[in-house]
Amino acid sequence: MAKVGGQKADGSVRPARRAVLTGIGDDCAVLRLRPEQEFLVTTDFTLEGIHFRRDWHPPESVGHRCLARGLSDIAAMGGEPVAAFLSLALPRDVAQAWVGRFARSLISLGEKFGVTLAGGDTAESPNGILADIIVVGTAPKGKAVLRSGARPGDRIFVSGELGGSAAALLLMRSKPKKKLNARDYRRHFYPEPRIEVGRVLRAKGMASAMIDTSDGLSTDLAHLCEEGGVGAELDAALIPRAKVGKPPREVDLDLALHGGEDYELLFTARPGKRVPAQIAGVTLTCIGHITRPRTILVRNLKGLAYELEARGWEHFR
Repeated sequence: MAKVGGQKADGSVRPARRAVLTGIGDDCAVLRLRPEQEFLVTTDFTLEGIHFRRDWHPPESVGHRCLARGLSDIAAMGGEPVAAFLSLALPRDVAQAWVGRFARSLISLGEKFGVTLAGGDTAESPNGILADIIVVGTAPKGKAVLRSGARPGDRIFVSGELGGSAAALLLMRSKPKKKLNARDYRRHFYPEPRIEVGRVLRAKGMASAMIDTSDGLSTDLAHLCEEGGVGAELDAALIPRAKVGKPPREVDLDLALHGGEDYELLFTARPGKRVPAQIAGVTLTCIGHITRPRTILVRNLKGLAYELEARGWEHFR
């Protein structure tokens, strides 16, 4: 695979990656390590019947979402993505045209962020489609933003809006034979990894802890609080809820709290740290603060507080 450049959030072109010396064509990819950088490595499965259905999701959406999952993990560390490695297992009934559309969409998203598809593997699957994506990124030495940095008094922020992906999934489950127009539900079919937002938060030292909302706000906030040994209090009125469908309608609070696969960034900031209203055109909203007691509370629209149960995505539940 030839090395490619990509488009930055401001529209300028990102130069071709120098870290990938040799990609597809040899037994191994060759990456150049720099002493002033640390490498970030993440891996994610995309499984037919769990993460997508062929009768619901066009192959372009499956390819896009496959890579977006890994890119979002890199964004949550404040990193710069460099290369991706894809292992794809396919049943015999999958047409070559489906595979081509899947691959072109995945590669297109990679080009946008300067990511080279540097290798992988293919195999036959006895059941459904299985895609395992590995994404490699970099961050300056000792500067990657971890989940464990939140402290009592820190403010809690989230990028973008929440619940849009879950709203689309809920609608597909309620009407399994109806195909949704992907343009009306882009947050589900074509989520946008917040690479530039994460990079700026890390570069400017704004985020004390960070995680992406792949599993849902309630579950991912619980992960962040657990790693930091803290609790949190959220204001339900401040949580930004997505508008989806045609005409667009605001999703229920329940979906914004527990719906996953939004791939927004959830982060904390020290009390005196200035956080702008937007980064790279993406809105940042303060939705609460970190507390010393290790419980997570939500103050509802009437001002009454209740404990928030983590009801987002959890494997094997």
